[in-house]
Amino acid sequence: MSLRLLVVAMLLTTAAALGMIAYRAAQPPVTITVPRAEALAPATPAVAPPVMAEYLVAARALPAGSLARDDDFKLKSVPPRDVPGDAILAGPEVLAGIRGALIRKYLDANATITIADILRPRDRGFLAAVLAPGSRAVSVGVDAISGVAGLIWPGDRVDVILTQEMDQASAPLAHRVMSETVLTDARVIAVDQEIVQGASGTNGVAGKVARTVTLQVTQDQAARLTVAQRLGHIALAIRAIVDATDEQVTRKTVFGSDVSPALSSAGAVPGSNVQVIQGDKVTSVTFQ
Repeated sequence: MSLRLLVVAMLLTTAAALGMIAYRAAQPPVTITVPRAEALAPATPAVAPPVMAEYLVAARALPAGSLARDDDFKLKSVPPRDVPGDAILAGPEVLAGIRGALIRKYLDANATITIADILRPRDRGFLAAVLAPGSRAVSVGVDAISGVAGLIWPGDRVDVILTQEMDQASAPLAHRVMSETVLTDARVIAVDQEIVQGASGTNGVAGKVARTVTLQVTQDQAARLTVAQRLGHIALAIRAIVDATDEQVTRKTVFGSDVSPALSSAGAVPGSNVQVIQGDKVTSVTFQ
């Protein structure tokens, strides 16, 4: 009897084991995913770049009295807390506003530019500050011809030529039209209202012709130039950058007969022909 029970128990145990094996075989396979190392690490927030401020400094050493150009300045970037209190901050119209400004004092390269260091073209007293000590500013009217086709710019040096025509009663035909240089080596300080040295020439591109040119002259030259404008037509002649021509040599009066030989012969007065009789000899003499 006990042997029979032992056999039944073994059969039941075997059946249970086989049932468990069949149950596990019917189940879907289990996939184990191992997380990546970066997935396990905590997310690091993005760091924003530091905010910087820009202000103007001298790109090179700038002497006192010079007129500034765009390339005389550059921008320096620093944290806002490091910006000097009197610095000129960068902006879309900053360079345009100080273009042509007068440098009041000597500035070293990389020196901070302040409002106290410059005198802008729109500031009161700018033109008087640009003038050399003891000089005057006089404007002359020009057109496309007398103004050298709009190619004269502030900083150029010019001669002023006066051309006038005398009336018929006061001068013969050969000397009726005359031209002379009334002013030499005058510095141009403004063209219309443009006082920027080394201008880009945009007026010429746009087809705009200057109407006035302002010259730096002495007090005596200012009086001569004012009278010359009433006497006749004024024209400007640009001088070379290096020109050692003596002022006295250039002041030569040129008459119409010097330019046109036809005027010289037309203005000659015909001579009188007289016959001189000496005995039996007759001689013809012409008196001019």
